[in-house]
Amino acid sequence: MPEKTTLTDVPHVRAAPPRRSAPQLGLILCLVSGISFGFAAVFAKESYAAGWSVPSLLTTRFLLAGLLFWIVVAIRRPPMPSPRTIVICIGLGAIGYALQSGFYFGALTRLGAAVVAQLLYIYPALVFLLALACRRETLAARKLLALAATSLGLVLLLHGGGGAGGWALTGVLMALGSAVTYAIYITVASTLPRDLDPFLSAAVICTSAAVSLGAFATSTGRLQFPTHVAAWFWLLLFALVSTVLAMVTFLAGMRLVGPSAAAILSCVEPVVTAGTSALLYSERLSGWQIAGGVAVLGAVVLLQARRRTS
Repeated sequence: MPEKTTLTDVPHVRAAPPRRSAPQLGLILCLVSGISFGFAAVFAKESYAAGWSVPSLLTTRFLLAGLLFWIVVAIRRPPMPSPRTIVICIGLGAIGYALQSGFYFGALTRLGAAVVAQLLYIYPALVFLLALACRRETLAARKLLALAATSLGLVLLLHGGGGAGGWALTGVLMALGSAVTYAIYITVASTLPRDLDPFLSAAVICTSAAVSLGAFATSTGRLQFPTHVAAWFWLLLFALVSTVLAMVTFLAGMRLVGPSAAAILSCVEPVVTAGTSALLYSERLSGWQIAGGVAVLGAVVLLQARRRTS
Protein backbone atom coordinates (compact mmCIF):
# COMPACT_ATOMS: atom_id res chain seq x y z
CA MET A 1 0.00 0.00 0.00
CA PRO A 2 -1.46 -1.11 0.27
CA GLU A 3 1.95 1.32 0.74
CA LYS A 4 -3.51 2.32 -0.69
CA THR A 5 -0.94 4.24 -0.07
CA THR A 6 -1.92 1.42 -1.71
CA LEU A 7 -4.80 3.65 -2.47
CA THR A 8 -2.91 1.00 -0.38
CA ASP A 9 -0.26 3.66 0.76
CA VAL A 10 -1.80 7.57 -0.37
CA PRO A 11 -2.78 10.49 1.97
CA HIS A 12 -6.53 11.15 1.83
CA VAL A 13 -7.62 14.55 0.56
CA ARG A 14 -11.04 15.78 -0.47
CA ALA A 15 -11.45 16.34 -4.17
CA ALA A 16 -13.12 19.05 -6.16
CA PRO A 17 -16.31 18.00 -8.01
CA PRO A 18 -15.44 15.73 -10.96
CA ARG A 19 -15.01 17.45 -14.30
CA ARG A 20 -16.98 15.73 -17.05
CA SER A 21 -14.72 17.05 -19.82
CA ALA A 22 -11.91 14.55 -19.30
CA PRO A 23 -13.27 11.31 -17.78
CA GLN A 24 -11.01 9.11 -19.89
CA LEU A 25 -7.89 10.94 -18.74
CA GLY A 26 -9.06 10.61 -15.13
CA LEU A 27 -9.62 6.89 -15.61
CA ILE A 28 -6.12 6.46 -17.06
CA LEU A 29 -4.53 8.48 -14.25
CA CYS A 30 -6.30 6.43 -11.56
CA LEU A 31 -5.26 3.18 -13.23
CA VAL A 32 -1.65 4.40 -13.45
CA SER A 33 -1.84 5.22 -9.73
CA GLY A 34 -3.21 1.78 -8.83
CA ILE A 35 -0.58 0.03 -10.94
CA SER A 36 2.18 2.16 -9.40
CA PHE A 37 0.99 1.33 -5.88
CA GLY A 38 0.69 -2.33 -6.92
CA PHE A 39 4.41 -2.49 -7.68
CA ALA A 40 5.28 -1.28 -4.16
CA ALA A 41 5.45 -4.84 -2.84
CA VAL A 42 7.99 -5.84 -5.49
CA PHE A 43 10.14 -2.76 -4.87
CA ALA A 44 9.99 -3.36 -1.12
CA LYS A 45 10.91 -7.05 -1.36
CA GLU A 46 13.83 -6.29 -3.66
CA SER A 47 14.94 -3.52 -1.30
CA TYR A 48 14.89 -5.94 1.64
CA ALA A 49 16.99 -8.41 -0.35
CA ALA A 50 19.48 -5.62 -1.12
CA GLY A 51 20.01 -4.87 2.57
CA TRP A 52 17.35 -2.38 3.66
CA SER A 53 15.53 -2.87 6.96
CA VAL A 54 11.82 -2.01 7.03
CA PRO A 55 12.21 1.17 9.19
CA SER A 56 15.21 2.44 7.21
CA LEU A 57 13.52 1.81 3.87
CA LEU A 58 10.32 3.60 4.86
CA THR A 59 12.18 6.48 6.50
CA THR A 60 14.25 7.14 3.38
CA ARG A 61 11.26 6.63 1.10
CA PHE A 62 9.16 9.25 2.88
CA LEU A 63 12.11 11.60 3.26
CA LEU A 64 12.74 11.60 -0.48
CA ALA A 65 9.04 11.82 -1.36
CA GLY A 66 8.53 14.64 1.13
CA LEU A 67 11.46 16.57 -0.35
CA LEU A 68 9.97 16.30 -3.84
CA PHE A 69 6.54 17.40 -2.62
CA TRP A 70 8.09 20.41 -0.86
CA ILE A 71 9.70 21.40 -4.15
CA VAL A 72 6.26 21.31 -5.78
CA VAL A 73 4.84 23.36 -2.90
CA ALA A 74 7.61 25.95 -3.32
CA ILE A 75 6.71 26.28 -6.99
CA ARG A 76 2.94 26.38 -6.47
CA ARG A 77 3.02 28.55 -3.33
CA PRO A 78 -0.42 27.55 -2.02
CA PRO A 79 -2.03 29.44 0.89
CA MET A 80 -0.96 28.22 4.31
CA PRO A 81 -3.63 26.38 6.30
CA SER A 82 -4.55 27.05 9.91
CA PRO A 83 -2.28 25.78 12.73
CA ARG A 84 -4.97 23.22 13.63
CA THR A 85 -4.92 21.80 10.10
CA ILE A 86 -1.13 21.58 10.14
CA VAL A 87 -1.21 19.74 13.48
CA ILE A 88 -3.74 17.25 12.08
CA CYS A 89 -1.55 16.64 9.02
CA ILE A 90 1.49 16.11 11.24
CA GLY A 91 -0.46 13.59 13.32
CA LEU A 92 -1.70 11.83 10.19
CA GLY A 93 1.89 11.39 9.01
CA ALA A 94 3.75 10.77 12.27
CA ILE A 95 1.15 8.35 13.65
CA GLY A 96 -1.34 7.25 11.01
CA TYR A 97 0.75 6.91 7.85
CA ALA A 98 3.84 5.74 9.74
CA LEU A 99 1.92 2.96 11.51
CA GLN A 100 -0.01 1.93 8.41
CA SER A 101 3.13 1.69 6.30
CA GLY A 102 5.10 -0.04 9.04
CA PHE A 103 2.39 -2.68 9.48
CA TYR A 104 1.91 -3.22 5.75
CA PHE A 105 5.54 -3.50 4.74
CA GLY A 106 6.38 -5.43 7.88
CA ALA A 107 3.68 -7.95 6.94
CA LEU A 108 5.39 -8.37 3.55
CA THR A 109 8.36 -9.92 5.33
CA ARG A 110 6.10 -12.61 6.80
CA LEU A 111 3.32 -13.21 4.25
CA GLY A 112 2.89 -13.46 0.51
CA ALA A 113 2.43 -10.03 -1.08
CA ALA A 114 -0.91 -10.92 -2.68
CA VAL A 115 -2.44 -11.96 0.65
CA VAL A 116 -1.19 -8.82 2.39
CA ALA A 117 -2.64 -6.59 -0.35
CA GLN A 118 -6.01 -8.33 -0.17
CA LEU A 119 -6.15 -8.15 3.62
CA LEU A 120 -5.47 -4.42 3.41
CA TYR A 121 -8.53 -3.95 1.24
CA ILE A 122 -10.94 -4.63 4.06
CA TYR A 123 -10.28 -0.99 5.03
CA PRO A 124 -13.26 0.48 3.07
CA ALA A 125 -15.63 -1.61 5.19
CA LEU A 126 -13.83 -0.42 8.34
CA VAL A 127 -14.15 3.19 7.17
CA PHE A 128 -17.88 2.62 6.78
CA LEU A 129 -18.15 1.11 10.28
CA LEU A 130 -16.32 4.10 11.75
CA ALA A 131 -18.62 6.46 9.87
CA LEU A 132 -21.58 4.49 11.18
CA ALA A 133 -20.28 4.79 14.74
CA CYS A 134 -19.84 8.55 14.24
CA ARG A 135 -23.37 8.73 12.78
CA ARG A 136 -22.10 9.91 9.42
CA GLU A 137 -23.63 6.90 7.66
CA THR A 138 -26.87 4.94 7.87
CA LEU A 139 -27.52 1.25 7.34
CA ALA A 140 -29.00 0.05 4.05
CA ALA A 141 -29.30 -3.30 2.30
CA ARG A 142 -26.36 -2.67 -0.03
CA LYS A 143 -24.12 -1.62 2.84
CA LEU A 144 -25.01 -4.70 4.85
CA LEU A 145 -24.29 -6.86 1.80
CA ALA A 146 -20.89 -5.17 1.41
CA LEU A 147 -20.05 -5.80 5.07
CA ALA A 148 -21.10 -9.43 4.74
CA ALA A 149 -18.94 -9.80 1.63
CA THR A 150 -15.96 -8.29 3.46
CA SER A 151 -16.42 -10.64 6.41
CA LEU A 152 -16.76 -13.65 4.12
CA GLY A 153 -13.71 -12.58 2.13
CA LEU A 154 -11.64 -12.21 5.29
CA VAL A 155 -12.62 -15.69 6.47
CA LEU A 156 -11.79 -17.20 3.08
CA LEU A 157 -8.43 -15.42 2.90
CA LEU A 158 -7.40 -16.72 6.31
CA HIS A 159 -8.86 -20.18 5.66
CA GLY A 160 -6.77 -20.50 2.50
CA GLY A 161 -3.52 -19.61 4.24
CA GLY A 162 -1.61 -22.46 2.66
CA GLY A 163 -1.44 -20.55 -0.64
CA ALA A 164 0.87 -17.67 -1.37
CA GLY A 165 3.69 -18.35 1.02
CA GLY A 166 1.47 -19.65 3.80
CA TRP A 167 0.54 -17.42 6.71
CA ALA A 168 1.97 -16.58 10.09
CA LEU A 169 -0.10 -15.10 12.88
CA THR A 170 2.19 -12.09 13.27
CA GLY A 171 1.98 -11.32 9.56
CA VAL A 172 -1.81 -11.59 9.55
CA LEU A 173 -2.09 -9.29 12.56
CA MET A 174 0.23 -6.76 10.95
CA ALA A 175 -1.75 -6.80 7.69
CA LEU A 176 -5.01 -6.35 9.59
CA GLY A 177 -3.37 -3.62 11.67
CA SER A 178 -2.49 -1.87 8.43
CA ALA A 179 -6.14 -1.95 7.36
CA VAL A 180 -7.37 -0.68 10.74
CA THR A 181 -4.87 2.19 10.94
CA TYR A 182 -5.57 3.18 7.34
CA ALA A 183 -9.31 3.28 8.06
CA ILE A 184 -8.70 5.54 11.06
CA TYR A 185 -6.31 7.64 8.97
CA ILE A 186 -8.95 8.21 6.28
CA THR A 187 -11.65 8.98 8.85
CA VAL A 188 -9.50 11.65 10.49
CA ALA A 189 -8.28 13.00 7.14
CA SER A 190 -11.88 13.48 6.03
CA THR A 191 -12.12 16.34 8.55
CA LEU A 192 -9.47 18.38 6.73
CA PRO A 193 -10.65 21.54 4.93
CA ARG A 194 -11.78 21.06 1.35
CA ASP A 195 -9.55 23.87 0.10
CA LEU A 196 -6.36 22.40 1.58
CA ASP A 197 -3.72 22.08 -1.14
CA PRO A 198 -3.13 18.33 -1.72
CA PHE A 199 0.59 18.74 -2.40
CA LEU A 200 1.08 20.72 0.80
CA SER A 201 -0.76 18.10 2.84
CA ALA A 202 1.23 15.32 1.15
CA ALA A 203 4.50 17.16 1.90
CA VAL A 204 3.64 17.59 5.59
CA ILE A 205 2.37 14.02 5.95
CA CYS A 206 5.37 12.41 4.22
CA THR A 207 7.86 14.52 6.17
CA SER A 208 6.14 13.74 9.49
CA ALA A 209 6.09 10.03 8.65
CA ALA A 210 9.81 10.16 7.82
CA VAL A 211 10.64 11.82 11.15
CA SER A 212 8.51 9.36 13.13
CA LEU A 213 9.87 6.28 11.38
CA GLY A 214 13.41 7.64 11.57
CA ALA A 215 13.10 8.11 15.33
CA PHE A 216 11.82 4.55 15.68
CA ALA A 217 14.62 3.15 13.51
CA THR A 218 17.25 5.06 15.48
CA SER A 219 15.89 4.05 18.89
CA THR A 220 15.82 0.37 17.91
CA GLY A 221 19.24 0.42 16.26
CA ARG A 222 17.77 -0.42 12.85
CA LEU A 223 18.65 2.77 10.99
CA GLN A 224 21.09 1.51 8.39
CA PHE A 225 21.91 2.57 4.85
CA PRO A 226 23.16 -0.07 2.41
CA THR A 227 26.10 0.80 0.20
CA HIS A 228 25.23 -1.27 -2.89
CA VAL A 229 24.01 0.54 -5.96
CA ALA A 230 21.18 -2.00 -6.30
CA ALA A 231 19.78 -1.07 -2.88
CA TRP A 232 19.48 2.59 -3.82
CA PHE A 233 18.11 1.72 -7.26
CA TRP A 234 15.18 -0.15 -5.70
CA LEU A 235 14.68 2.61 -3.15
CA LEU A 236 14.45 5.24 -5.90
CA LEU A 237 11.88 3.15 -7.76
CA PHE A 238 9.94 2.71 -4.52
CA ALA A 239 9.95 6.43 -3.74
CA LEU A 240 9.46 7.80 -7.25
CA VAL A 241 7.06 5.25 -8.76
CA SER A 242 5.12 3.81 -5.80
CA THR A 243 5.00 7.04 -3.80
CA VAL A 244 5.31 10.27 -5.77
CA LEU A 245 3.96 9.10 -9.15
CA ALA A 246 1.24 7.02 -7.50
CA MET A 247 0.09 9.88 -5.26
CA VAL A 248 0.21 12.59 -7.94
CA THR A 249 -1.71 10.55 -10.52
CA PHE A 250 -4.30 9.54 -7.92
CA LEU A 251 -4.87 13.14 -6.83
CA ALA A 252 -5.12 14.32 -10.44
CA GLY A 253 -7.35 11.43 -11.48
CA MET A 254 -9.63 11.82 -8.48
CA ARG A 255 -10.27 15.44 -9.41
CA LEU A 256 -11.43 14.32 -12.87
CA VAL A 257 -13.58 11.29 -12.03
CA GLY A 258 -14.48 11.89 -8.37
CA PRO A 259 -13.41 10.04 -5.20
CA SER A 260 -15.83 7.09 -5.50
CA ALA A 261 -14.81 6.18 -9.04
CA ALA A 262 -11.15 6.66 -8.10
CA ALA A 263 -11.55 4.27 -5.17
CA ILE A 264 -13.12 1.63 -7.41
CA LEU A 265 -10.38 2.00 -10.04
CA SER A 266 -7.74 1.65 -7.32
CA CYS A 267 -8.86 -1.97 -6.91
CA VAL A 268 -6.36 -2.71 -9.68
CA GLU A 269 -3.65 -2.38 -7.00
CA PRO A 270 -4.05 -5.80 -5.31
CA VAL A 271 -4.50 -7.40 -8.74
CA VAL A 272 -1.15 -5.98 -9.88
CA THR A 273 0.46 -7.02 -6.59
CA ALA A 274 -0.84 -10.58 -6.98
CA GLY A 275 0.24 -10.78 -10.62
CA THR A 276 3.76 -9.46 -10.10
CA SER A 277 4.26 -11.65 -7.03
CA ALA A 278 3.20 -14.72 -8.98
CA LEU A 279 5.51 -13.89 -11.90
CA LEU A 280 8.58 -12.86 -9.91
CA TYR A 281 8.36 -14.88 -6.69
CA SER A 282 6.20 -17.85 -7.74
CA GLU A 283 3.63 -16.90 -5.11
CA ARG A 284 0.36 -18.65 -5.83
CA LEU A 285 -3.02 -17.95 -4.30
CA SER A 286 -5.17 -20.89 -3.27
CA GLY A 287 -8.72 -21.18 -4.56
CA TRP A 288 -10.01 -20.03 -1.17
CA GLN A 289 -7.80 -16.94 -1.26
CA ILE A 290 -8.88 -16.02 -4.79
CA ALA A 291 -12.52 -16.31 -3.74
CA GLY A 292 -11.80 -14.23 -0.63
CA GLY A 293 -10.05 -11.55 -2.66
CA VAL A 294 -12.97 -11.35 -5.09
CA ALA A 295 -15.39 -10.98 -2.17
CA VAL A 296 -13.34 -8.20 -0.56
CA LEU A 297 -12.92 -6.25 -3.81
CA GLY A 298 -16.60 -6.77 -4.60
CA ALA A 299 -17.45 -5.18 -1.27
CA VAL A 300 -15.31 -2.15 -2.18
CA VAL A 301 -17.24 -1.73 -5.43
CA LEU A 302 -20.57 -2.08 -3.62
CA LEU A 303 -19.71 0.56 -1.04
CA GLN A 304 -18.29 3.04 -3.53
CA ALA A 305 -21.01 2.51 -6.15
CA ARG A 306 -23.59 3.37 -3.52
CA ARG A 307 -21.82 6.65 -2.77
CA ARG A 308 -21.50 7.48 -6.45
CA THR A 309 -25.21 6.87 -7.04
CA SER A 310 -26.20 8.99 -4.05
